[in-house]
Amino acid sequence: MDKVLLDVFVEHHNRGDQGQNGWKPHVYNAAIKAIHDKCGLHVTKEKICSRMKTFDKHCGTISKILSQSGFGWDSVNNKLLMDSDDVWNKYVQANPKAAGYKNKEVKNWEAILTIYSKDHATGDGAMTGAESAAQPIELDEVVVEASPELPPKRQRTGDAILCMLGEMKGSFQDVMKSFEPLELPKVTPPLEILAAHEKIPDLARSDMLRAYGKLILSERLFQALMELPMEFRKEWLLMLNEKNNV
Repeated sequence: MDKVLLDVFVEHHNRGDQGQNGWKPHVYNAAIKAIHDKCGLHVTKEKICSRMKTFDKHCGTISKILSQSGFGWDSVNNKLLMDSDDVWNKYVQANPKAAGYKNKEVKNWEAILTIYSKDHATGDGAMTGAESAAQPIELDEVVVEASPELPPKRQRTGDAILCMLGEMKGSFQDVMKSFEPLELPKVTPPLEILAAHEKIPDLARSDMLRAYGKLILSERLFQALMELPMEFRKEWLLMLNEKNNV
């Protein structure tokens, strides 16, 4: 059921059917129908929402772990890879709520990441430029700094408003510039990474998949692989798998 549910949400995510206030109503209707047709189950929107919250939690916790050095993702066994127990113990000591994820199997990780990765790309509680611009500004009397020899001079309210409007115009222009699209770093498509693995002679499927699970999460590792001569790549990948206790 989870795969059917996530397939529907990935499809509608790619169509742009997720707004600031959540998913559009027809997305839930499509999910209910797909689960009924393919799984023979009758589910409600509330149950789907509950399940999606679980996926969201998985994405937040696992993404945070994978952002740390010493961790990777095992796409064969659908669970975390780690350099050593010591690495894990240090992480859990600082993040006790993640303790249950050491050997936790989380299927359909790529679909979950597709749907929720954007939600966890920025920290909660950060004030956006638009929110900052919306903060109220006091327009009564404004004290202007004077030289030490002269007492503070007070501007008239009308002059203060004109001054504030000029500053607001500049601030608004700065805010609008912050919404201009940024150039994203180059990310190699998973299909290209898989094709590079398939070109390596005599690389067993299980070794290929384990290495693939690491390299799709690290652009730097993939670039390191591509810099090696072809005859060195198999041995390097096997060493990489062995390093992660696979």
